[in-house]
Amino acid sequence: MPKMTAAEAAVRVMESEGVELVFGIPGAAILPLYDAMRHTKIRHVLVRHEEGGGHMAEGYTRARVGTGAGKIGVNIGTSGPAGTDMITCLYSAMADSIPILCITGQAPRAKLHKEDFQAIDIAAIARPVTKWAVTVLEAAQVPWAFREAFRIMRSGRPGPVLIDLPLDVQRELIEYNPWFDVPLEVYKPRAQRKQIEAALDLLAESKRPLIVAGGGVINADACDLLVELAELTNTPVVPTLMGWGAIPDDHPLMAGMVGLQTQHRYGNATFLKSDFVLGLGNRWANRHTGSIEVYTRGRKFVHVDVEPMQIGRVFGPDLGIVSDAKAALELFVEVARERKKGKLLTDRTRWVAEVQKRKRTMLRRTDFKNTPIKPQRVFHEINQAFDRDRTCFVSSIGLGQIASGQFQKVFKPRNYIICGQAGPLGWIIPAAIGVKLADPAKEVVGIGGDYDFQFLIEELAVGAQFNVPLVFVLINNSYLGLIRQAQKGYKMDYEVQLSFKNINSPELGEYGVDFVKVAEGMGCKAIRVFDPEKIQESLQAARTQAATLRVPVVVEVITERVTDIAMGPEIDKITEFEETLDAEEPEEYLEQQAA
Repeated sequence: MPKMTAAEAAVRVMESEGVELVFGIPGAAILPLYDAMRHTKIRHVLVRHEEGGGHMAEGYTRARVGTGAGKIGVNIGTSGPAGTDMITCLYSAMADSIPILCITGQAPRAKLHKEDFQAIDIAAIARPVTKWAVTVLEAAQVPWAFREAFRIMRSGRPGPVLIDLPLDVQRELIEYNPWFDVPLEVYKPRAQRKQIEAALDLLAESKRPLIVAGGGVINADACDLLVELAELTNTPVVPTLMGWGAIPDDHPLMAGMVGLQTQHRYGNATFLKSDFVLGLGNRWANRHTGSIEVYTRGRKFVHVDVEPMQIGRVFGPDLGIVSDAKAALELFVEVARERKKGKLLTDRTRWVAEVQKRKRTMLRRTDFKNTPIKPQRVFHEINQAFDRDRTCFVSSIGLGQIASGQFQKVFKPRNYIICGQAGPLGWIIPAAIGVKLADPAKEVVGIGGDYDFQFLIEELAVGAQFNVPLVFVLINNSYLGLIRQAQKGYKMDYEVQLSFKNINSPELGEYGVDFVKVAEGMGCKAIRVFDPEKIQESLQAARTQAATLRVPVVVEVITERVTDIAMGPEIDKITEFEETLDAEEPEEYLEQQAA
């Protein structure tokens, strides 16, 4: 039996699981793993912060097709604070069902109970935000721990794992033959035909059904099946924020997003008219539902999810089905085809016509000509500037994400990647770098606010060092915009202003940080825009510079300081702060469509 160090065995396992690129920061306690890795074809990207490395791993995983071999992002750090720095990215990945592997070094086993330098029980700290967190204390268990990590990450509801390796464990020689070792079987629950038939029976009984498509549909690579089911049954689709792109925005059956913040007027209006909802791979997030009383009133629900304990967690559906989204949709399509052939499907022509009319007539305005620039105008220009199929947008938390969800257009799965439930500030820069490194053929555009941009801004240097061509659209209002808007309920504007006079950049007035100088200092390029008529040419210039110089390019758009974006406490109580574009059509419209 061949002998090698446990660290070498760990790297062999990662190679066989398809790992091609890792993010990380070497430190004393993890150097044996780095020593083993440098003799392989695995590429390494040196990050500036362990949390940033984890968000890069998130973006990397989410940009790749599916979650099979070779699609999982890996983040490596030394012991102690490297692990605690990773907790936020682990939480973000856990909340959004994203498999990433974090690996930390650890003090030698004999030192673990002696308050040794940077010795901390990181597995215990990480356990609540991972599917599995373990400190491996026996060197012979290392290859099997890594095999189990990949199995756990891919099985059921995907999610992150942390493996902690004491320094002496990494160095110890073990007997291990990689030729005989293979990946462990991944488990995904599958729906049964009788369950699918019961769900389609409920759909057939309804007059105004909807499908709510969550991120699980995208994770399962089941978007084509989703669209086919919608078309077979003539059922409109509401994507969640994590599921946006599962059906193209311009598809006749795309009904719009529903929610308190990232929502469309027509999406909420259509949902409130519905009488049946089929949820696929979604978790009924509170920003989507608002109160359960309003959300569930007058409608029946079927919920399909890969995680058994997700069924009934938020509210009890009329029918719950535990299944991987792809396995369920394959059966849904099979049965729906049979019913269509037998002419057993219900005619939905009038309902679909109503949905399409709302989608055309219940719009929010984006073509403002104001100076300072309104953020709505920024998204108006973004929608025109980039290729609909080849561009992947990466959006972070805050008022910018909410405006993005209301005004952008998305046409393909994995072309809109956001941090969902956890919403960590600073996500946008590292996640966008991870996305681009995972899929170099795509044009990647990060969109976020100025406060979010500052959190992990040092990762711009990673983009410059490793020649990662990106465009970042920085919406700068020098405010904590979302919290300022929330503070209106308390009748205050307290500690949310970021404005100050920058003595080095008087042309900025009260806008404080000079992001152009910061970006250039990091080895990137930057363009500042004050005039709404200059946004488009600046975006095009940034695209050209990124492609030719092979570095991130920041387009900083100076917007008005105070803008309220439509939101509310319930899906039937959304406050519109800006002008809308309501349009009326002849009453005969629906009759003509039905005919």
